[in-house]
Amino acid sequence: MEHIAELIAPLGEFDAISIGFPGAIKHGIILTAPNLGSKNWHGTDLTALMNKRFERPTQLANDATLHGLGIIAGDGIEVVLTLGTGMGFALFRNGVPAPQIELGRHIAGEEPSYDDFIGDAALKRVGEAVWKERVRETIRRIASLVNFDVLYLGGGNSRLFTADEMPEAVQLAVNEAGLTGGSRLWRADVSIALK
Repeated sequence: MEHIAELIAPLGEFDAISIGFPGAIKHGIILTAPNLGSKNWHGTDLTALMNKRFERPTQLANDATLHGLGIIAGDGIEVVLTLGTGMGFALFRNGVPAPQIELGRHIAGEEPSYDDFIGDAALKRVGEAVWKERVRETIRRIASLVNFDVLYLGGGNSRLFTADEMPEAVQLAVNEAGLTGGSRLWRADVSIALK
């Protein structure tokens, strides 16, 4: 907590805390953190720890959900897919997040999981051209699974794509959108959906 306190000190006063965490969360408790070491995080009530340390109301959501809240239009079925160390996934219906689906940990067939299929290690292992086709294949699979209206592609490795490399229903997302998503995390319909 003290490292976090040092990082946010230059920001000055604040009224509330919004956290996007890279793992599975249920009822505000961290279940997994595949890219941070699940054993260290499992069962952590990060919300309570932050409340106690900073004496401010705190909301916690999966990082892809938080990112999505900052970019979705709020109309129809929207998906956020983030490409980074692993694969983040969030599903929204009319602007409200669905219960968290940790699709990145799902078996991809060719690899133990989608994190392994299109995560950063896969990009380095198979090269950019093969990796890009894997990402497009993942998008096709997600389309057949949830029949989205729009899929937003974000995360650090999304920078390797241009808009013309994506199907019409896929939009490249701005990674800073998580900041806006942090404020939208406090909407009543979102808070209820994430409990």
